[in-house]
Amino acid sequence: MSTSDIRTIIEAGKARLGIEFGSTRIKGVLIDPAGNPIAQGDHEWENQLVNGIWTYDMKDAWTGLQDCYAKLAEDVKTKYGATLSKLEAIGISAMMHGYLPFDEKDKLLVPFRTWRNTITGEAADALTKRLNFNIPQRWSIAHLYQAILNEEPHVPQIRFFTTLAGYIHWQLTGEKVLGIGDASGMFPIDSRTNGYNEAMLASFDEMVADKGFAWKLKDILPKVLMAGDCAGTLTKAGAKLLDPSGVLQPGAKLCPPEGDAGTGMTATNSVAPRTGNVSAGTSVFAMIVLEKALKKLHREIDMVTTPTGKPVAMVHCNNGTSDIAAWVKLFSEFAKLMGVEATSNKIYSVLFNQAMEADAELGGLLAYNYFSGEHITGFEEGRPLFVRTSDSRFNLANFMRTHLYASLSSLKIGTNILMEDEGVKVDRIYGHGGLFKTKGVGQSILAAALNVPVVVMKTAGEGGAWGIALLAGYMADKGLNVSLEDYLTERIFAGKLGECLDPRPADVESFNNYIRRYREALPVERAAVEHIR
Repeated sequence: MSTSDIRTIIEAGKARLGIEFGSTRIKGVLIDPAGNPIAQGDHEWENQLVNGIWTYDMKDAWTGLQDCYAKLAEDVKTKYGATLSKLEAIGISAMMHGYLPFDEKDKLLVPFRTWRNTITGEAADALTKRLNFNIPQRWSIAHLYQAILNEEPHVPQIRFFTTLAGYIHWQLTGEKVLGIGDASGMFPIDSRTNGYNEAMLASFDEMVADKGFAWKLKDILPKVLMAGDCAGTLTKAGAKLLDPSGVLQPGAKLCPPEGDAGTGMTATNSVAPRTGNVSAGTSVFAMIVLEKALKKLHREIDMVTTPTGKPVAMVHCNNGTSDIAAWVKLFSEFAKLMGVEATSNKIYSVLFNQAMEADAELGGLLAYNYFSGEHITGFEEGRPLFVRTSDSRFNLANFMRTHLYASLSSLKIGTNILMEDEGVKVDRIYGHGGLFKTKGVGQSILAAALNVPVVVMKTAGEGGAWGIALLAGYMADKGLNVSLEDYLTERIFAGKLGECLDPRPADVESFNNYIRRYREALPVERAAVEHIR
């Protein structure tokens, strides 16, 4: 499409905007009706530890949003000579979970409590036992119940609580709603009705009946909407919040606000049953779309949904590639001392490719990438650890492949619960994140770990802001009367399927043998935690 064609789309008000509030960056992506990114803007921000609570100041959320939008509008002007004054559709996404409670006058009662907080253990355990459903500490309902257990004075005043995406959307539209994927991180969803689980709502109300609150849980939760639903329009006040310059006109339709899990699934075309995606960076997690609900509760597995309400099993591991990054930094320092000028990307590429020359047994080497605790294996704390015996085959290839295996070992253990204990079937996994930047390496390691074909698409790098822009586009194009799965496959990703790599049997056997040794030596990691301070 030519610059002139894109300018015509923008000036006609047919562009769609997606904005996602990530943990370190607020990013906006503008797309054309075919889903192609045409402009972007971003703003860096950071959480703060205030009185023992990880939080973001909501003033920073608005100044960050406005800066992000201003940069995107400037990008439009620079690239196309156009002024961004009208939008066809908008989508808002953000980090899932957390706690934002408001009173009857819509005043925020306590500072935003993010997903990162681990202060709700008592509540999470009690709710999991009561509801017979895994409630992680980061879920919104865990934050609410912990506040009740703590007898915090704000609780009786609550008339509404929501997520960050739900809050921003509410301020732009006046609508207290949430996409089903984001809602599934607040309270359990019944995928048969695509709403909150009614029996569990009633059970929670019974738990707190003696408190005499004026509210019932269902009344203070956001209304659940599905992908494709119209979730309101940009009000005059909302347009001013987004663009204080006053250039942006109100009236754009907004899709249901979604969480970063849902936008990640959308951006990788993994919203259909028997598909999934793995994000592998500082942390690593898998999202696998199920054909049916799991047979029993697993504390290692979080149950959420796609933006269309299909059940999704999430295996979230705190530790991913941080230990690899530390070793790469060490090698970079050595190269510099040797007078070799090499970029970080070059060093990653050389080391990752060398890992492909490793022995099947990795020379008997072993590593744990635990910078922090890892609930999959039952660790509250972690110590990065590399272990070898006196007769190990200690060379660079074995060393690097060991650390690549280590980066996915907890994920392997968690997904084994799904595939072996629950019999979950997966046709393909989409990989995205830093682990997959070196062509073919991380992809083949993941395929070996999960014994599933792995697809890596160039478009996956566009991220969640692109994903929520696509969901906004799906809402705008709802007249096409197609499912989200077909919309993505046939309209957005047609011809962009990426490269698929099947697992090699020898690699699968190698990883399985490594995991056996990894499990057997977990007491070594436990001893490191207990004795190294």
